Amino acid sequence: MTSPVTTPASAPVSVSAAAPAPTTSPRTVRKSARRRELGAAGALMTPFFILLVTVFLIPVGTAVWLSFFSDDQPGLGFGPERTVFVGLRSYTAVLTDPTFLSGLGTVVLYCVIYIPLMVVGALALALLLDSGVVRLRSWAQLGLFLPHAVPGIIAAVIWLYLYTPGLSPVIDLLGKADITIDFLGVHTVVPSIVNIALWSNLGYNMVVFYAALQAVPREVIEASVVDGAGPVRTALQIKTPLVRSSVVMVAMFTLIFALQLFTEPMLLSQSTPMISSRFSPSMYIYDAAFTRNNYGLAAAASVVLLVCTIALSYGVTRWTNRSNAAEEDAR
Repeated sequence: MTSPVTTPASAPVSVSAAAPAPTTSPRTVRKSARRRELGAAGALMTPFFILLVTVFLIPVGTAVWLSFFSDDQPGLGFGPERTVFVGLRSYTAVLTDPTFLSGLGTVVLYCVIYIPLMVVGALALALLLDSGVVRLRSWAQLGLFLPHAVPGIIAAVIWLYLYTPGLSPVIDLLGKADITIDFLGVHTVVPSIVNIALWSNLGYNMVVFYAALQAVPREVIEASVVDGAGPVRTALQIKTPLVRSSVVMVAMFTLIFALQLFTEPMLLSQSTPMISSRFSPSMYIYDAAFTRNNYGLAAAASVVLLVCTIALSYGVTRWTNRSNAAEEDAR
């Protein structure tokens, strides 16, 4: 007798419907990417803003605050010294002080002589090195840049030795040729200071221009040579316009540093009466703060010098932008 074969029933299988994949809208993707970009930019810019606040904004704010106060002694100078609010009195004193205005005039004369010589000289040296006329180019760059590695105080001491009669071999050599030059005289003291600044900074700016010239496409230069342009025309009409942004940058930084003229005249003042303690605005500020102990006056003079620097820098930038826009319109 055959027994019936029973097949076990299979376990019920529950089939769940697959959940649809979440879709992300393009707008959400763009927002997420934008947030990541802003986060990266914030992380990279944070050190800059920290330095800006601590090194520039806080000192400027402190100088502005101090310029509105002064230390006065009531009771014909016999009472206790106290700090009082004086408003714009310090600014009035600075702007009506003949020695401060004379210092501004001296710095203007210094800039008129120094900035063109610096920019033109550094650019000319860079063009010579880039043209291949100068042999041993690396050694020439090192020799021109080396004076910039000398600290400003040391450079001023070296040139003070060369400017001092009785010590300078240069003056002795000129004397043997019946040439008498007083490098620290009333008409030569500013050119002598310009010479020190040129010796110290010419090589540095030459390196800046040379690096910019290395970025000029060689195809453009080769095309100018094929068209018959000589070395001088190639340098003046092809290379120089292509590095105009570097020229403007060097001119602006040179202007900013020239307005802060201090180290060279401060050291040279020990050997000539032509350089007074208020020869430049920076020396005026130093004298007001550390010789006369008038910190309010020094702060006001610092703010005036800062405003002049910002105004001149802004003027150079605006003039450059307008020149570039005019050239683009002409094209």
